[in-house]
Amino acid sequence: MSLPRLWRKYYQQWLCGICLIALFILLQLLTLSPASPYGDALKRLEGLGYDLRLKSTLSMQSRSFLPIVIVDIDEPSLKQIGRFPWSRHVMARMQSQLADAGVAVIAYDILFSEPELNPAQQVLEHLSNAATPDVTHALNALAPSIDADEAFASRLQDTDTVLGLLFEHQPEIQVGTLPETIFFSTISATALPVPSFAGHVANVTELQQNSPGSGFINSAPDSDGFIRNSMLLARHQGQLYPALALEAARLYTMAEQVEVVTKPFGTGHSVAGIRLGTALIPTDDYGRVNVPYRGPAFSFPYVSAADVLNGEIDRDLFDQAIVFVGTSAVGHADLRTTPVGVQYPGVEVHANVLEGLVFPELLPSRPNWMDGAVIMLLLLLGFLCVLVLPRLEVLGIAIFTLCLSALFIVLSIYLWVALRLDLPQVAILAMLVSQAMILGSLGFVREHKERLQIKSIFDQYVPPAHIQAMLDNPDSVSMEGEKRDITVLFADIRSFTTISESLDAGRLKSYLNQYFSPITRIIFEHQGTIDKYVGDMVMAFWNAPLPVEQHPELAVRCAMAMQEQVEALQAPMREQSLPPFKIGIGLNTGDMNVGDMGSEYRRAYTVLGDAVNLGSRLEGLTKFYGVGILINETTHAQCPGLICRPIDKVKVKGKNQAVTVYEPICSQDTITPEISDELEAHKQAWSLYLSQQWQQALSAFTKLKERAPERKIYTLMKERILVLQANPPGAQWDGSYTHTSK
Repeated sequence: MSLPRLWRKYYQQWLCGICLIALFILLQLLTLSPASPYGDALKRLEGLGYDLRLKSTLSMQSRSFLPIVIVDIDEPSLKQIGRFPWSRHVMARMQSQLADAGVAVIAYDILFSEPELNPAQQVLEHLSNAATPDVTHALNALAPSIDADEAFASRLQDTDTVLGLLFEHQPEIQVGTLPETIFFSTISATALPVPSFAGHVANVTELQQNSPGSGFINSAPDSDGFIRNSMLLARHQGQLYPALALEAARLYTMAEQVEVVTKPFGTGHSVAGIRLGTALIPTDDYGRVNVPYRGPAFSFPYVSAADVLNGEIDRDLFDQAIVFVGTSAVGHADLRTTPVGVQYPGVEVHANVLEGLVFPELLPSRPNWMDGAVIMLLLLLGFLCVLVLPRLEVLGIAIFTLCLSALFIVLSIYLWVALRLDLPQVAILAMLVSQAMILGSLGFVREHKERLQIKSIFDQYVPPAHIQAMLDNPDSVSMEGEKRDITVLFADIRSFTTISESLDAGRLKSYLNQYFSPITRIIFEHQGTIDKYVGDMVMAFWNAPLPVEQHPELAVRCAMAMQEQVEALQAPMREQSLPPFKIGIGLNTGDMNVGDMGSEYRRAYTVLGDAVNLGSRLEGLTKFYGVGILINETTHAQCPGLICRPIDKVKVKGKNQAVTVYEPICSQDTITPEISDELEAHKQAWSLYLSQQWQQALSAFTKLKERAPERKIYTLMKERILVLQANPPGAQWDGSYTHTSK
């Protein structure tokens, strides 16, 4: 199919498909990019896709594992020790047990923001003026030894310990003492687009001053409440502070400082990553990383805090381990919603982040070039859909879209599992579905219009079975001009002028309708296409617009059925006092030009060419030879199932090449002995005629005339032989007879 025709057929779908590509590229840039503040609904869809991919590939992960243990303040611990918060004496004992077990780092997902009351001081306050000097002195001397904060603070440096702190947006919240910053950056903290907080809840001064490290425990849920990423740094009062997991990783890797690696972003700068020792941890522009979940909740080893306090622990498990102290108890509200499950302990989120910081290859990342890659995929897959979908049926569109979507999902999973690349999915999958739905709908509308057009063009000319075949497969119909091997049929009522002069307009219309209706039905039954009606003449052809197998024989059988129908019409015509009639039919097979032809004012689907004209000439010769049907030698050669009588070898007006014409008689399976004998005698007479054995030929045709006096051909041949006998044509004679009239 030529490009101009393709454009005329599919331009609406192509333009719509290109617009869809542009729309989804715009959505990707304006709403789905991580740095965009718009499109929360679409980002939620992206998040759901992220969650599904994460959960479905957990078993495919090949990853390193850090010795991380979670000491859980669980329900049995609360039942045994009592309600939380526990006394700092209890926490000091837990710290001592863990240090003795050989842990490398302890990180508390717990706040110690208020000082614990000293019992000796509480007694003094209660006694007030009633306390004697000796009692007061004794209680003051006792106070330091039973001070819980001092007891806990004295144990914090037994091993590397990280205390948690919490940032708030309300500036009036200023609780506890903040640590000094551990970050180094060439760009001012206020110039970086990191999360900023106005208030804080930190630890009491005594604990803070004795803790080797501190980190915030704030979570960073997406707009749908799911925790998919984690802040590594936050800004407060012009200073940068690390997350609990980052500070624990710093102590575990023994890095003194953490460098903030920046990059230009517009007119300012953004965060490119965090350098922890010699390792560069890539982040997004805000200093966040995706949480590399090891699995669902409780994927890390959990040990009850009560067991730790009682010394009932596996010391091999804790040796050189990183311990997070937190709670999974429902009443403590530290359960989060994550891609790998709801009711997920918040302390385990920190453990997952820490593992990714120590092994950066575990961190899912979305590099700067990812948006460009998504746009390239949108263009590539979008234009593939634009080129392919308009040419498919509904089922094909569904299968193609499913296969293309499946291939993209496989690519996304491969990049995720093998390279830990977070390839955005929503824009691409949504575009594929939109292309399928919209282009499919437009294709349905176009197909419906084509069906109506085909039906309007061919309804009166083509058999119903042909129309249905064209409607089922419009591409099989070519309205463009093309050359095909076609059989054409011309049928004309003899002496129609005389008949029409004897009838008024109403009776003539009834006369023709009674003829055309059954004749048209017979043509349709034999898979023919009506070309036109011109007065009393019917023109039909076979093998267009749809291919027809064995069309020459099918057309000849149609002509024979038409003659039988005309004979059947004679009795009804006589009953209506209408004149009887006969028809002559000419058929020819050959190469003809077929297509939708005409002017801008009127067009028709028709056939043209010399082979068409020969068919018309043959119809005109039927009256001359006194036969009902004439076919040419090409048609005769392709009708093995029919018995035919050679009539003549003729040169029609306007043609120099002679053709042999035949009269179809009957089917091979219906021939009678009488017909067979006559045909054999006719063939012998015809052979004698062609070999210029005039006397023998004349005798043979005379016997045939006596046998069938009604056949005009025998009279014509006798007369012609007498002329040729008197005027021999010579050795160059090819046996043809030249007709000088149409």
